[in-house]
Amino acid sequence: MKLTSPAFKANAAHALHDPNLQKALGHVEKGFIDKRRMAADALPEFEALRDGARDIKNHTLAHLDLYLEAYERKVVAQGGHVHWAETAEEARAIVLDICRRLGARTVTKGKTMISEEIGLNEFLEGEGIQPVETDLGEYIIQLRNEGPSHIIAPAVHVTKDQVEADFRRVHTHLDPARNLEEAVTLLGEARTVLREKFLAADVGVTGANFLVAETGTSVIVTNEGNGDLTQTLPKAHIVLASIEKITPTLDDVAQILRVLARSATGQDMSCYTTFSTGPRRAADVDGPGEYHVVILDNGRSAMLGTDFQDMLRCIRCGACMNHCPVYHSVGGHAYGWVYPGPMGSVLTPSLVGVDKAGHLPNASTFCGRCESVCPMRIPLPKMMRHWREREFERHLNPAAARWGLGVWAFLARRPALYRVATGIAAKVLKAFGRGEGRIASLPLAGGWTRHRDFPAPEGKTFHELWKERQAA
Repeated sequence: MKLTSPAFKANAAHALHDPNLQKALGHVEKGFIDKRRMAADALPEFEALRDGARDIKNHTLAHLDLYLEAYERKVVAQGGHVHWAETAEEARAIVLDICRRLGARTVTKGKTMISEEIGLNEFLEGEGIQPVETDLGEYIIQLRNEGPSHIIAPAVHVTKDQVEADFRRVHTHLDPARNLEEAVTLLGEARTVLREKFLAADVGVTGANFLVAETGTSVIVTNEGNGDLTQTLPKAHIVLASIEKITPTLDDVAQILRVLARSATGQDMSCYTTFSTGPRRAADVDGPGEYHVVILDNGRSAMLGTDFQDMLRCIRCGACMNHCPVYHSVGGHAYGWVYPGPMGSVLTPSLVGVDKAGHLPNASTFCGRCESVCPMRIPLPKMMRHWREREFERHLNPAAARWGLGVWAFLARRPALYRVATGIAAKVLKAFGRGEGRIASLPLAGGWTRHRDFPAPEGKTFHELWKERQAA
């Protein structure tokens, strides 16, 4: 997936002026927040489950090497294969090698963010292999030649009218007079088209929400049956997962599952939770002939033991972006890579570098909603602050921002001068407000006043008010 994170400001400006996108983004706030709140409120032990899920992940990350080795032994014992990929290039090469050996011409894909991260679709197409997304949202954006704008609802930025237009543009073999005005008819058409792809596929690729060290099992959590068809019908099932998806036991998975769907979609559990362990056995009536797990690092091991290790607890529920006012305004594509919203603002700089993704940690109001709803209690605002610090240390900030912070630091180290300067500033800003309590236009603050009034001080600083109160 092409990286456009350095152009975040331009991406965001474009998103703010896209009427179709703004209409579609309204469904994110309405469709997720209340459902998540009601699901959490209905479960008395929800907060305790969050604590337990956090502790499970912390324990796993502290012993990650041991659990990865244990997982590999279990997979091999069940007749499967584990492949280790340090980079995206290595992961793509492993998948291609499996496909070529099996003579694959068509690959069906369940939802997998790792395939987006390594650019698998474009790569396979370049090698003469047709990848077909089978998750409905992923299928829609594949038709539009777009990347996902949300990690659990990849086509949330697309309106129903746009989906209808894309289906008519691509499904030219169907009756042009057919009714596609209802959601159910759109769904029925996608199901009809994709069933042919499922039956024709030589290899199926899925992601993994969890890899279970105890049993060698991969787990996918979906609300469509496409994941099951993707991994049981073809000759081989390839699982793409990153190293932090390891979870010690099935009991641990069961506990985390209780917070995952509630945080993501407001469901008690997702419609499908599928456990896959190895290839088809002699007595099985269906299943893949081969079972492969590609475990990707791609910069994650470098996060261990750093200020950003907590990000590896993420279970990709999307709750942070569902509650983020910045995401609500600009959507996911503005973030410029695979992972949008607050979690992307931390993970993307970790994987591609703060020099390429430094805008993202700054795209936050620091309201703290992301941390308050995260089922794994990831301190996202704190880690965004850490990235801002790295950005400042490397002189990646704009010169004006660095100059402004330098002036503030100079005054802050000199309390008497600071009080004089802030006293003068408060009186000047009060004059700009002309007694109305707000400022419509202010030099050097056009980025604010173009869209909203700036609150005018009443004339006294905090220090002055505090001194008066102490005297009284």
